[in-house]
Amino acid sequence: MASDVDTAPLVGRAELVRTVRSALLGDAAHGQTAAVFLTGESGVGKTRLLGEIGDRLRDQGAVVLTGSCLDIGDASPLHPLLQALRRYDADLSASRKRSSSAVRGLLQMVADETAGPDGAGALLERVSRGLHLIAEGRPLVLILDDLQWVDRSTRQLLLYLLAGLGDLQLSVLAAVRAESLQGAHPLRRVLTELRRLRTVRVLDLAPLGRTETEELAAAVVGRPLSGDAADQVWQRSGGNPFVIEELARDLRDGRDGLSETLREIFLDRVDALPQHAHAVVHAVAAGVEPVQHWLLAEVLRLPEDELIDAARAAVAHRLLVGADDGYRLRHRLVAEVLAHELLPAERSGLHRRYAEALTAAPGELHQARLAHHWRLAGDPARALPAAVAAAQEAERLGGYAEAHRHWSAALQLAADSGPLAVDRVELLGNAAEAAHHCGEHARALALLEELATLQGGEPNCALHIRRARYLAAAGRSALAEEEYQRALKAADCSPRDRAAAAARLAELLLHLGRYADAGERAREALALAENVEGSATEVVLASSALGFSDAFLEDPDAGLAVMRDALDTAERAGQPEDVACAYLHLAELLTGPLNILEEGVVVARRGAERVAELGLGRTWGTRLLAIAINGLFRVGQWAEAEKVVAAALRHRPSGADAVELLLARCRLSVGYGDIEAAGRDLDAVATLLAGGGARHVIPLLTLRSGLAMWEGRHDVARMAVQRGLTEIRSDDVMILSALVWHGLRAEAEAHASRTVEVDPTAVRRLRDVADRMARKSAGAARPVRSVVEGFLALCAAEVSRLDGSDPELWATSVAEWDRRNHPYPAAYSRLRQAEALLARRSRLATAGKLLREAYEVAQGLGAVPLTSEIRELAGRARVSLEEREPTGATRGAPTQASDDELAALTAREREVLALVAEGLTNKEIGQRLFISERTIGVHVSHIFDKLQVRTRVQASAIQLRNHRG
Repeated sequence: MASDVDTAPLVGRAELVRTVRSALLGDAAHGQTAAVFLTGESGVGKTRLLGEIGDRLRDQGAVVLTGSCLDIGDASPLHPLLQALRRYDADLSASRKRSSSAVRGLLQMVADETAGPDGAGALLERVSRGLHLIAEGRPLVLILDDLQWVDRSTRQLLLYLLAGLGDLQLSVLAAVRAESLQGAHPLRRVLTELRRLRTVRVLDLAPLGRTETEELAAAVVGRPLSGDAADQVWQRSGGNPFVIEELARDLRDGRDGLSETLREIFLDRVDALPQHAHAVVHAVAAGVEPVQHWLLAEVLRLPEDELIDAARAAVAHRLLVGADDGYRLRHRLVAEVLAHELLPAERSGLHRRYAEALTAAPGELHQARLAHHWRLAGDPARALPAAVAAAQEAERLGGYAEAHRHWSAALQLAADSGPLAVDRVELLGNAAEAAHHCGEHARALALLEELATLQGGEPNCALHIRRARYLAAAGRSALAEEEYQRALKAADCSPRDRAAAAARLAELLLHLGRYADAGERAREALALAENVEGSATEVVLASSALGFSDAFLEDPDAGLAVMRDALDTAERAGQPEDVACAYLHLAELLTGPLNILEEGVVVARRGAERVAELGLGRTWGTRLLAIAINGLFRVGQWAEAEKVVAAALRHRPSGADAVELLLARCRLSVGYGDIEAAGRDLDAVATLLAGGGARHVIPLLTLRSGLAMWEGRHDVARMAVQRGLTEIRSDDVMILSALVWHGLRAEAEAHASRTVEVDPTAVRRLRDVADRMARKSAGAARPVRSVVEGFLALCAAEVSRLDGSDPELWATSVAEWDRRNHPYPAAYSRLRQAEALLARRSRLATAGKLLREAYEVAQGLGAVPLTSEIRELAGRARVSLEEREPTGATRGAPTQASDDELAALTAREREVLALVAEGLTNKEIGQRLFISERTIGVHVSHIFDKLQVRTRVQASAIQLRNHRG
């Protein structure tokens, strides 16, 4: 079964292709016969693999004969061999007259064959001699498709040849449709006989995995799939390549529903089942997988031996998968197809039997399944309590996404169940909290508003606190702060509520960058919590805020100790959100103000793993991964940061969680020079940040300014910086000093490009702000002062560009950023120092050295805009960016690779080599360049051949010597 999308890449089969090639030619090259039989369900890609492997074997010099068996049994003896010979003859060139003569002679011999006293053995011997002549001493590979329909004569020929009776150097590659090998199928005996031979292998071709499914679908659609679309294709296809391509084409062409092609294919397969097997598939399709054997027996009420035979038939036909825990459909599409084949009464009857069987089963009730089956059986009154119990169980296990789904189902069932006594207020409250925990922030706020309407009157203190929490998580910080203030002023605010409001407000202020206010509120919360029993949550939140505030403003060591204690307290108390909050602030402190980047990245990634275990991976886990990305960006590990971005995106975050991740990804995009991607992320953040605070808005504006400068839009960069200075209030001198640097850089770039007039008022204001930053940071903790000093060094050097750049100021900036191990600003500063030296025509050798050092770093990072600017300056100054070998170098020292080494590579091969030098695997390179892993493997092989190397390390060394990338 082949798709009509011939251009779709072969995905996820590279290792199998290598295995088969090795098995066929590795043994056959030593004069032995060898065979590989590929088994698998329809559509799994057997035919495509045969073609791919056949092409590879031809390239290796083998004679490849390709034929297909027909579904007409023994009516056409040796049909696949004869078809293969005719195809081969048609493809032979005029230079291969001897082979062509041998082919036609063998075809004529078979056509003239008549039954005689020597019988079939003589025919097989003559066929063997004919194939020997065709091969002309080369390896011969016979490729046969649809071997389940093989005729008797061809079966005998395979046994004869593979047993080594034909004195022929032969390999056989054949594909078998596994679901066809039922009962006493004659090929089963043949395969059993052949398995005994050492050089015969039978390989089962498994469906594609999740990642490969998404890659194949994206190749057909022509763009990456959204998270929902990728999930849908994976769940419906079961990894079957043919089904994946059909579904992907429907996505690409905008077709809804299931194509008639797929519907008919699956209906034909189900209809071919015996009667009881047909019933088994229908029952499993209606069940919740896995469907245990005992449960299936209760639903179908078949005798045990008949049920086992029916299940075995369904498994053999590749419609079901049987495992220790029960039965599953191999493709969820089968359930979609069969849903329309039963009458409504038949469907509801199946679900009722499931529900009754589960209710009657001894031991623990399967609440989620019960709710599902009672609902589809049309009995909401019995489904509702099961849905509530399932939601509570999911919350107990930290499965907040599942809990949200069950609470939402309970709300719907309550509406459908008529006059039942249901506390809808309680259901709404539980559903809203589950939605908040699993990252469905808009849904949480909507449910809370419905709850407030039902309660009537003015919102109480607890409701204010709850709304503030949800607003903060949704990224609407200003509104959240107002709600916390209302809670603290509410007349009905109890001591516990007051402590909770103060602690959560302290945490919010911390996120807004108002560290002094956060410390003040944290102390208030801790004082209130002293008089409240069981206030561990409030203590953890307040301690984290206080520790961060103290570490930033006063004493780093004391603040860090407070935060570590807060994490210990949270772990002992065991509340998931407390643990997540403590990890988050500790990682932020280490990667931010304290500049202990390596430890901060480790803490962030460990924290992400921990909160994922607690069911908060989509929300807090995403934020922690965003912190890790930022830390990796600063230390120059951009390739690793990209991997973390991909891991975080799998959570599909929303609200403030998405903002953190998008900003982190945007930093990488701006650095790489991916203007389109960076612009998309910034627009998305701006949309999400309605009412956001400084901790998000200032980085947003800083990134927008940096992006605009790479685009040459220096006026846009200026406006972004001025907006940040005018509209946003923050104590965070670190993010403010970065913003000021971008403002002064924008004016310096405008001066250098002469495309926009320098704004003297803006320059004066920026210099005043920089002076204030210097004074304000003088009272901050030493690590904070250190980072601010680095940005102030950049600011002073940028100002000098307005009236003749000062190389000494740039040298100071280089030293500042080298000391902090921040390679990107250090490389930028080297570029500007070299530019200043060249402008003064002084210390030209030093300028060349600086440019080469900056170029090496920029290329290693993949910082395309910075690399381009370095090249442009080097070109104008006639500075070589390659290290010159010192005179008198020893004979054994490595020599510089010449430009000609890379000149042989195509543009695409150069791209691949640059990514190989970054340490990426073929799969990772394919994802970066949107090419299949197999194609990347081909490129790498060509690169190795052209560069005459054998390892990735050797290839990377040549790349680094030539282009420092």
